[in-house]
Amino acid sequence: MPDIHASSVNLALAVFLPGCALLDAVFGDPRHWPHPVRWIGAAVHRLEGPARAFPWGPRPGGCAAVLGMMLVCAAAAELLTSLPLLGGLLALYLGYAGLALGCLVREVDRAARLVDSGRLAEARAHLAGLVSRDTADMDESDVRRALGETLSENFNDGFVAPFFWLSLLGPAGLWAYKAVSTMDSMWGYRTERFRDLGFGAARADDVLAWLPARLSALFLWLAGLVLGRPVPWRLIVRDARTMDSPNAGWPMSAAAHIVGVGMGGPTRYFGEVKEKPLLGPVDGTWNSASLRAMRRLVMAAAVLCVLCLSAASAFLSLWALDLGSFL
Repeated sequence: MPDIHASSVNLALAVFLPGCALLDAVFGDPRHWPHPVRWIGAAVHRLEGPARAFPWGPRPGGCAAVLGMMLVCAAAAELLTSLPLLGGLLALYLGYAGLALGCLVREVDRAARLVDSGRLAEARAHLAGLVSRDTADMDESDVRRALGETLSENFNDGFVAPFFWLSLLGPAGLWAYKAVSTMDSMWGYRTERFRDLGFGAARADDVLAWLPARLSALFLWLAGLVLGRPVPWRLIVRDARTMDSPNAGWPMSAAAHIVGVGMGGPTRYFGEVKEKPLLGPVDGTWNSASLRAMRRLVMAAAVLCVLCLSAASAFLSLWALDLGSFL
């Protein structure tokens, strides 16, 4: 006799997880909609003063703030998704809203079209809203490199990592991760102002994104095989380990080698040039074709991510049901 409960769980996951990814691809982040990340950002801004005034100093205060935001966001998601009648719809919205690939691809496409049409000044201005580096003196190749780098790096931060936690722990897990990710983006700078305050956010983000970052490189590598762009895995690993960040280099290195372009090198931040490690072929050049190839690669890898993690989530859920019935 078929296990109706197990079948219903399998069907729900088969619809829910890909449904969240599909909504992100179709709608992105509409500007006129309220968004939970903006609320988290507002809360983090208000937390800065109390965290700095923490009795044992800003570093423990920042760590306490990170833990508190994680718990609050997870509890809020759990409460909303457990509401009768509306819980399922809210779960779908919270799952979709925690993903950011659709919006990122749209913004990258817009900047790329500006460059391709010769509107370099407008492309620089648009790019400035996507990256923290200085864009005023960039040429066309620099703009395309910056677009490719932010697309590949944020493939993990904006999609694979949140989707991983969504597939593993549901909306509560996703929004606990998004709380950390948002705090890291606001406080995780190695500047005098944030060195101590942002320590907890930066380390928590490193831990929570560690496995997803390597999965993102794996999905990109597999997508490269599907698209007829095979590269040795050892090259990806070699370059990924040269980055200061324990995670950012993995998707960037994979994308650079697969597309055949160079990433890193001298990059200007806040008026100062930083020499970043070189990723990918040193003679690889950026043009409109290479940026389009990067986009195709990332989208193919995103499809593989959804298929693989959705299947893994269904398997784990069924295994948990079997274990529960056995116990």
